[in-house]
Amino acid sequence: MRDVNRPLVIVESPTKVKTIEKYLGKDYSVAATVGHIKDLPAKEMGIDIEDNFKPKYKTISGKQKVIKTLKQAAGDATDIYLAPDPDREGEAIAWHAAEVLKKEGRKFYRVLFHELTKNAIHQAMDSPEELHRKKYEAQQARRILDRLVGYQISPLLWRKVKRGLSAGRVQSVAVRIICERERAIQAFEAEEYWSVTAHIESDAPPPFTAKLARKVVPDSDSKKGEKVSITNEATALAILAELAEEKLIVDKVTKKTIRRNPLPPFTTSKLQQESIRKLRFSAKKTMLVAPQLYEGIELEAGEPEGLITYMRTDSTRIAQEAAEEALQLIGERFGAEYVIEKPRAFKNRKKVQDAHEAIRPTSVFNTPEKLAPYLSKEQLALYTLIWQRFVASQMKQALINNNSVSIKAGAYRFNASGSTVKFPGFMILYKSVDEAAKSEDKSKALPELSEGMELRLNKYDPKQHFTMPPPRFSEASLVKELEENGIGRPSTYAAILSTIRDKGYVEMGNGHFKPSELGFIVNDLIVESFPDVFNVDFTARMEDDLDRVESAEVNSLNLLEQFYTPFKKELDIASESMLSMKGVGMITDIECPKCKKKLHIKVGKNGHFLACSGYPDCKHSSDYTRDEKGRIQPIAPPEEESIDKNCEKCGKPMTVKRGRYGSFLACTGYPKCKYTESVNSNNGGQVATEIRCPEKDCGGNLVQRKSKRGKPFYGCSRFPDCEFASWDKPVNKECPTCKAVFLVEKTTKKDGTFLACANKKCGYKESMKTPN
Repeated sequence: MRDVNRPLVIVESPTKVKTIEKYLGKDYSVAATVGHIKDLPAKEMGIDIEDNFKPKYKTISGKQKVIKTLKQAAGDATDIYLAPDPDREGEAIAWHAAEVLKKEGRKFYRVLFHELTKNAIHQAMDSPEELHRKKYEAQQARRILDRLVGYQISPLLWRKVKRGLSAGRVQSVAVRIICERERAIQAFEAEEYWSVTAHIESDAPPPFTAKLARKVVPDSDSKKGEKVSITNEATALAILAELAEEKLIVDKVTKKTIRRNPLPPFTTSKLQQESIRKLRFSAKKTMLVAPQLYEGIELEAGEPEGLITYMRTDSTRIAQEAAEEALQLIGERFGAEYVIEKPRAFKNRKKVQDAHEAIRPTSVFNTPEKLAPYLSKEQLALYTLIWQRFVASQMKQALINNNSVSIKAGAYRFNASGSTVKFPGFMILYKSVDEAAKSEDKSKALPELSEGMELRLNKYDPKQHFTMPPPRFSEASLVKELEENGIGRPSTYAAILSTIRDKGYVEMGNGHFKPSELGFIVNDLIVESFPDVFNVDFTARMEDDLDRVESAEVNSLNLLEQFYTPFKKELDIASESMLSMKGVGMITDIECPKCKKKLHIKVGKNGHFLACSGYPDCKHSSDYTRDEKGRIQPIAPPEEESIDKNCEKCGKPMTVKRGRYGSFLACTGYPKCKYTESVNSNNGGQVATEIRCPEKDCGGNLVQRKSKRGKPFYGCSRFPDCEFASWDKPVNKECPTCKAVFLVEKTTKKDGTFLACANKKCGYKESMKTPN
């Protein structure tokens, strides 16, 4: 029977329980909160603004059972060790766990497990801390700020644009960054320029190329010459004519040995950026796999072990003993010539929280090859990246021989450069994506050259180029942009990127973010009404202030008051003056083809469209797209298409109409007759099924349609009268448990493909039979 007086250790994730039980043994009980147990209410702001912004926490739905389990695990224990993750969110979980387990005579201790290894766990348990009030206040202030913004601006967007939209203090700034980049691309005008490349040989191999760079002008102050600017073909041809009779003579040779230092171990944002670029992981996937490595993987004898240090950090600090262990491995695996005299330390950027180390392996002797049998493909790929980057950070510098040469041809000067690796150092193990690109760029060797040497010209190669617009953001470059601008924190980047896509404000094409039309509309409205709240610098200062709350430099109540007073004024003004996209809409300079009044952009239940400002006298409307310059291109509305079919109810002709979910057939006797039906698979791209709609007294059948993004879904043939829709593929088989009219096909990693009841409350499942 369990000793009810045993001290209880409370962690955040249930996957950690096994790992910690392994090292603490039977002297302690271990239980998990399974994330947060309390939060602000889901359907209201939950902040009492008048009472000093007091938050109204509620037990999260479904967590009553977890709290009951925690209380049972605590029993009559006097000592409770609170060990959720060592960050602000973990601190909040610790405080809320202490609140629900509070009892006379009971003591609470905060323990921070930066890595889940035997030594780290015992050291943390041997030196417990008090709960960190300021860290909790910083987390709470962030939640309150987010609620004040999200729960007051979002309803405004529902009134002015459409229901279901949301604004976020940080996510909306990310959307703004993407919108502003897109507008810079649209405004960009390409400019022509030309380059001239000389293909050259000397008496010694290899042949090489040199780029035209400068021209020495008589009586000029610059001895090096002026930069050559070739703006058109005529100029390029004129220069080639001047060069035709000139000899190529080596003007100057420069030889340098460059020492290249390794990069520091990963911070969260750098891990996300590199795994996006090297492993093709999304930021979200990286932050799903990394916690698995931190919380513990079952190795030999089936016992779990934490493989990396805590994965949410913006510090590059590493423990002395970890660095020394790396030096030992480097000597054994690569040889003494790769070992540095003492561990290499890396300086953190200013204002970086140094509570955690950088992300590193808990033991470098857990090599990727050793762990390969125990890790999934994704786990091994991410662990290898972390392991290599950390070990490389403690290896000797790379030595690169860099040679450059200036070649004169009359008044013109050509430049060439090349490099060879003298000693690979850390690069024998790890190169970042940027380092690999840099090495590839300059890896061509030059022949041995000396000043005054005459070279042989094979040919001049003139080429036309055009300047390029700024690139769209990829996941990696957006994370970098957010980090460099101080927007959000390492733990929030993955969530930001997922949210702005899920809300439909941005789209991904060829791995890059592009604002949707809805994203542009919402961004323009909120930036105009709330210029400070959604300003990049303002948001970055707020992040710094939250850090200062944690370090007790700023009072959280003062921070909230300073934010809310001007925000409330902007909110009140916006409530009255923000443009209504349901009403007036955004004016354009396009004339209505019917009455010549201006068309306005509006938003309805089916999305954005153009409508005449002369409504209701003129009811013209149409869809629109934008060209590459962002200019509106109206799409002429299709005329109603008559088909050879009569209404089953009144006998009048049917016509094809377009609705929210695509085309459907409607009676021309509307509004007296409201009969509709689906377009069959031969007329409109919809596929009819024989499965009855589950809505009571509907009488329709399910049809397969496609969403705006091309994803198939299943809806009722009687749309728009019946709006039933489901993403799951229906199977014409009655549920044996609850008699639902059909089952649906589902696929999960755990269970593979199976059939389940369409009624979520039923829970019936059966495996799909496969043919022998």
